Amino acid sequence: MGDPSAAADAGDIVAQLKSFIIERSLPLWSGEGWDAASGGFVDRLDKEGRADRQAPRRTFVQARQIYCYAKAAQMGWYPEGKAIALKGLEHLLAKAKSPDGQPGFVHKLGADGLVLDARRDTYDHAFVLLALATVYSLDRDAQVRSEIDAALSFVDTKLRSPHGGFAEGFPATLPRRQNPQMHLFEAMIALFDATHDLAFQQRAGEFFGLFMASLYDKPRQALGEYFEEDWSRIEPVVVEPGHQAEWAWLLKGFERITGCPTGRPRGELLATAQRYQDPATGCLIDAGDVAGNITHDTRRLWPQTEIAKAWIAQAESGEEGAADKARAALSRLERHYLRHPVAGGWYDQFDRAGNSLVETIPASSFYHVLCAVTEAEQVIG
Repeated sequence: MGDPSAAADAGDIVAQLKSFIIERSLPLWSGEGWDAASGGFVDRLDKEGRADRQAPRRTFVQARQIYCYAKAAQMGWYPEGKAIALKGLEHLLAKAKSPDGQPGFVHKLGADGLVLDARRDTYDHAFVLLALATVYSLDRDAQVRSEIDAALSFVDTKLRSPHGGFAEGFPATLPRRQNPQMHLFEAMIALFDATHDLAFQQRAGEFFGLFMASLYDKPRQALGEYFEEDWSRIEPVVVEPGHQAEWAWLLKGFERITGCPTGRPRGELLATAQRYQDPATGCLIDAGDVAGNITHDTRRLWPQTEIAKAWIAQAESGEEGAADKARAALSRLERHYLRHPVAGGWYDQFDRAGNSLVETIPASSFYHVLCAVTEAEQVIG
């Protein structure tokens, strides 16, 4: 934690990561990471940076990649981002939306574009909505807006739970998880930003209400991960510090669009997240128990981006020292995860000894890295 090189690295870390994304990651994932033969983004690259063209294509990964290119275009970082996002969206709508004649998006496609898993998954639909919101923000295209309305209609009619929030999917399964609710919350904030339609403010408010009433354990200042159908917590409570941090960032977004103060839960979530750090690197570990003990000492890439975003949110709120903590988190991300032999790639997960546990370079991480860097540039850059 007191690594002197961290302070040196942190100086221009935002500019460094921005150039990593523009010069390396965006070209990599739209080049080798795009399947020119059958269309769509590939799910992963091998450790040499070659596309794994046979791997199944998960709908949420397609949506995340569309988001990345639309966001890069919106930021003015990558002029060709819009065309790539639209090409990705066209493929997603052609192959994953209602291929069996039923509404909604299927869960997984084969490399040939045929359906591998026809389940309708709520987490997937949250990312489809996020992708659509981000594409819509570029030029407010009426066709994109109609896709937003169609996806929302499916979510409302088929996925809504009588117990509040949304089921895991259609058909519904147990346990319920906070994760799909969190990403729907994120999508509603993005949809409000893209459309300025007050209905999305109200929808975001429903998720905030669910968070305060059921997902957040206020006495223990911990976010629950797994729940029964009626939102009663499944014990022992699993704590994922990455999600604690991700909610802190999202609550700031909710405050920005509604004016509803969220400082208290944000501070509590962040304080809890920081209890679960790898002593050697200062990185967040994957999971712990509610008493603060580490139960899974592996550490994935995405919690590191989320703790950076949480500190960025605190910096935006004027918290003293938060910008420096955000930069330190981004420096840890760069040092431990982004120094991959493949330019624009990353390591996904390490064990306690620092050995890489995932051979491939998963596309799914790009959303996390890009979002952290765009947030950093806008607030602390």
